[in-house]
Amino acid sequence: MHTAADKRRDGLLLLGGAVLGAVAFLLIFGLSPLDVTNDSFCRGGYIEKDIQQHYAGWLFYRQSDLSFPLCVTDNINAPQGLSVAYTDSIPLLAAFFRFLSPLLPATFQYFGWFTLLCLMAQGAAGARLLGLFLDGITGPLLADLLFVFSPILWERALRHTSLAAHFFILAALYFYFLGRRSGRHCFRGLFALNILTITIHPYFVPMTYAVTFALLLEYAVSRHRYLSPALWLLADLALTVAAGWMFGLFYGTATGGSDALYGYFGMNLNSLWNPAGVNGVDWSFFLPKQNQVGGNYDAFAYLGFGVLAGLFICLIRMLFKAPKNLWALICRHWALCLVSIILTAFAISHVITANGATLATLPLPPALIKVFSVFRSGGRMFWPVYYLLMLAVCVGFSRLLKRRHIVFAGLTVLTVLQLIDLMPGLMQRRQAFAEAQKQDAFPSSMTSDFWQQAAGRYNSIASMSGLQTDALHLALYTADLGMATNDPFAARYDASALEAQRTVYSQELATGELRSDTLYLFADEGAFLQAVEPVKNSGAWCGRIDGADGSWYVIAPGMADCGLDTACIPYDENYPLRLADYTDALWNRGVLDSTKQTVCFADAPFTRRKLESAAAIVADGRTYPILTVDDSDPGWLMVTLEIEDATVLWGQELETIPCKN
Repeated sequence: MHTAADKRRDGLLLLGGAVLGAVAFLLIFGLSPLDVTNDSFCRGGYIEKDIQQHYAGWLFYRQSDLSFPLCVTDNINAPQGLSVAYTDSIPLLAAFFRFLSPLLPATFQYFGWFTLLCLMAQGAAGARLLGLFLDGITGPLLADLLFVFSPILWERALRHTSLAAHFFILAALYFYFLGRRSGRHCFRGLFALNILTITIHPYFVPMTYAVTFALLLEYAVSRHRYLSPALWLLADLALTVAAGWMFGLFYGTATGGSDALYGYFGMNLNSLWNPAGVNGVDWSFFLPKQNQVGGNYDAFAYLGFGVLAGLFICLIRMLFKAPKNLWALICRHWALCLVSIILTAFAISHVITANGATLATLPLPPALIKVFSVFRSGGRMFWPVYYLLMLAVCVGFSRLLKRRHIVFAGLTVLTVLQLIDLMPGLMQRRQAFAEAQKQDAFPSSMTSDFWQQAAGRYNSIASMSGLQTDALHLALYTADLGMATNDPFAARYDASALEAQRTVYSQELATGELRSDTLYLFADEGAFLQAVEPVKNSGAWCGRIDGADGSWYVIAPGMADCGLDTACIPYDENYPLRLADYTDALWNRGVLDSTKQTVCFADAPFTRRKLESAAAIVADGRTYPILTVDDSDPGWLMVTLEIEDATVLWGQELETIPCKN
């Protein structure tokens, strides 16, 4: 029976855990992200550029008309539209604040408050979970610091903002263990929790449902009652799908995005003790960083030195002193162990990596890889197992040391070791956020005055090829001006619709037709050179705009007479040649590896005129005679030069010397 003292203890654990989470937030980030009018860290980028995507999605949605499903804006993936769930803009909050938009200040961001609430909920859920196993209040709150300062949580906070909601996992584990103790399988809180996950980020859905399924399966098998758990699960799933539909997750066909398939972002076998975070962040004071392969960085799962030490001690004792207890524990929680094995296997994937090597790639049917690629960052599925390991250390210490004051002392040592070990990573996070407040962490390449002069002239931006250079600053620029864009900057988008629209634009340009309200941007110079010829004399400014991170290729209707700065290279007969950025097994950025004398250009009327009548190429004051020009490979012109190593031409602006008549 739950007494008044138990309820008081539960309340204090919730409150104490929430306070721990709030203090942790303030220690690392301070108060500035709680200023809703402060969007500097959203625009500049914190740790990496992803938060620019999240903020741009909110800006686009805020300007959109209210419609159903919620969270869909026509100005992304235009004209089809897209849910801002695919810009990771936290659909639940985006929809809520969209309704309140007329009352909000002109500049408004909710990502700081969301992160604070995630950390408070992390602390509260962690304290209640630990309270099931540890006596009193101080012991659970002390151990709760392990959850509050979880490395995998801080790797995501304000970086992949919506993925900071790790409290979902802790809360699901709380209901699982509470259900096992009380002999229950259905909780209103767990039911609502599963539905809520899809309104924050869909990656949490399989995590909480895995834990839920374990509870229901163990209940059904032990009680021989299958109908009630099955109906409960089906009802929960149905409402989760309905919530996903309501918030636009199933709007359109979001098939495009990263080219990486399931397996690329798999978990390295060294993940538990590898403190290498993203962008060089080192999460350990004691342990060295280990090598990784490919996208292993996204499966970051460093446990921390304190937890690793505690886990080692507990395992050694269980294996040598009480192996029967370990087996009994596995038998008692067999379904939870089963889903943990499945989640771990999915996280590791069929591409098995250890340190800097790929040990094996297990054969999987292409259809199965396609299905699994819905959650292509599969390494994240390890998170429930990760928190179970943390919990196991805390519970193991309490069982190992037994006496309350000794348990407290042991947990204190473990927690202090953990915090000391994580200090480098936490301090780097603190410093990175401070720097993001002072200046742009990732400066925009859109520094030419072209962008100021283009502002207000157009209603939409047409992405004609690939993903634009500095796509997220472009998304912010577009959103600020209230324009629409088909630029594929979202995590997922309708790839077939994008290609169909690009085909329409290309056909119009081929006939010399320009849309006066549309700014045409090309990521690929070859595509630009193919498209620009029919419209070069139509009153548009055509050319290349150089930026810090690369170049933009632009057709800007109505801007032919605008005076532009030196970053803008107009398309005319003096437009410079550059090697095509072509790389495969034989070519290295436009240079044939086998001889290093043959270079590659995109085939276009302009390059043909330049090269077919040329005797030599000039670069940096040096002349390289042309030996042959080969157009046998459609779409490319391959030029063999009298040169020792043509890689010196990469990135240079090239001129030609015409043949003598």
